[in-house]
Amino acid sequence: MQQSGTLFNPRLPMRKKIGGIVYVAFLLATMVGIVGLAVLLAQVIAEGAPWLNWNFLNSYPSRHPEEAGLKSALWGSVWLMGLTAAFAIPIGVGAAIYLEEYAVPSRLTAFIEINLSNLAGVPSIVYGLLGLTLFVQWMFSGERVLLTGAMTMALLVMPIVILASREAIRAVPDTYREAGYALGAEKWQVVKGIVLPQALPGILTGTILAMSRALGEAAPVIAISALVYLTFVPVHPLEQFTVLPIQILNWTSRPQDEFRGIAAAGIVVLLVVLLTMNAVAIILRDRHQVRSDA
Repeated sequence: MQQSGTLFNPRLPMRKKIGGIVYVAFLLATMVGIVGLAVLLAQVIAEGAPWLNWNFLNSYPSRHPEEAGLKSALWGSVWLMGLTAAFAIPIGVGAAIYLEEYAVPSRLTAFIEINLSNLAGVPSIVYGLLGLTLFVQWMFSGERVLLTGAMTMALLVMPIVILASREAIRAVPDTYREAGYALGAEKWQVVKGIVLPQALPGILTGTILAMSRALGEAAPVIAISALVYLTFVPVHPLEQFTVLPIQILNWTSRPQDEFRGIAAAGIVVLLVVLLTMNAVAIILRDRHQVRSDA
């Protein structure tokens, strides 16, 4: 023991120094990202704040900067997120339940799992091209409506929902299931009454991440050719639409300097919508977490 301590102790100061250097390097790398993000947000808020008013939120796009607004894009994004959630969440959670609770290990199951992991990393523009071909051209005969955009975005986020839901379901201890079976519950009763309530906080976390990605995506919506200049608010899923990222992109391409400030204001609104949506989902998740722990 004495010899072992003698051999180890001389290297201890060097190990501490290396650990300190690595800690400082990682801290600096983290701070670079945080400071860069803070500077970018400060610049966007400073440029967009003068344009943020009720008229901006309640006006339609215009070629005149003082009259331009994002009402149609804002409500288009709300419509698109609602329809995307209606498609992606039930199908994604249902697929996760099947794969974790009902599917028998086989080549088909392994094939599905491998493809789910691959689909989660596919570039979003690929989903846009798929949506253009499958939904816009084939199913709706060239009509670029809200329903086509929602189904395209649902394809984009569904792998994320499935993977996150599977991890949440897998984290539920098997003893909970065994206790349900011991009380005479059937398979679906155990899944519905025991597994899903326990897994719900994790499922909501995955849903938050998926919908946050969908809200900020522009490439798939560009691929299905969403409109830029729209002077009405959609009232049903079969109407044409535009979304905030497309409207912001259009403003940044305008030659007038005023549109840069308007684009910054649009970015601020997009961030507020994103943070509000995330806050509501986090509150629901924490509430269900407290109930499941109780």
